[in-house]
Amino acid sequence: MSTPPQPSRPAPSRPGQSPRKAPARVAVVGAGRMGSGIAHAFLLAGSTVQIVESDAGAAERGRSAVAKALQASVDRGKLDGPVEHTQRRLEVRTDIAALGQVELAVEAVPEDPALKADVLARLAAAAGPEAVLASNTSSLSIDELAAAVPAPDRLLGLHFFNPVPASTLVEVVAGTATDPAVVTAAQQWVTALGKTAVTVRDSPGFASSRLGVLLGLEAIRMLEAGVASAEDIDAAMTLGYGHPMGPLRLTDLVGLDVRLGIAEYLAGKLGERFTPPQLLRDKVSRGELGRKSGRGFFEWEDQA
Repeated sequence: MSTPPQPSRPAPSRPGQSPRKAPARVAVVGAGRMGSGIAHAFLLAGSTVQIVESDAGAAERGRSAVAKALQASVDRGKLDGPVEHTQRRLEVRTDIAALGQVELAVEAVPEDPALKADVLARLAAAAGPEAVLASNTSSLSIDELAAAVPAPDRLLGLHFFNPVPASTLVEVVAGTATDPAVVTAAQQWVTALGKTAVTVRDSPGFASSRLGVLLGLEAIRMLEAGVASAEDIDAAMTLGYGHPMGPLRLTDLVGLDVRLGIAEYLAGKLGERFTPPQLLRDKVSRGELGRKSGRGFFEWEDQA
């Protein structure tokens, strides 16, 4: 059996080299919670960012979400000067074809393979032949998505975590065809964002989702079986194991519908240990999707 490629780290800067910089121009397709968070991160790092949404209303909601995040950065002392100065580097569009050339193009649309493949194909045509293409997928195969683009060597996964402004981790996922130079560039861009890159080869669920979803599903099964309350199950992990958030509250934050979709995908790829509990299916069917709906395993007053 061949030895799998080992995770790599960016090479340290040599004397005389300039500090690692974020890409000058970035495109983000999808301006929901994840897309607006990714746009915010690159704006803080000095990039000019274009966000693309399906219609003008969604694009403006994305602009407002980014502006709110930028103001929060000012309030926390992470951004100097008026928000308006940074917002000048933010553009909103409703047509991918109008992007022009960028260094990095990130799709952050819902976790639907056909939708992501379609967006990546259009990005490959619009962003220029040198652009790095990235999927923010949390579980889908980069190799399968690569079939949609003419140059799979410039595609990789950049799995940001929710909420993007508070998370310090980005999972860099290298597909079979991904150029190692593209992986290195992505690692350096993540460092320029003030975040840490972990690099994995393409595999169902990568590292983070594969482990995180399995823990979350077992927590749901425990709740379903009456082992303990949602509060006590989460406390066991936060107080006993030092997790910053319990698996059930995290599921609420991610979205029960999102977690259900990932679990179904992983069950098909990795086996029955990822089979979603009936409680998860029931809550999704009732519209109890977590924070975004106001109710999941917990009640949420600050609906997103």
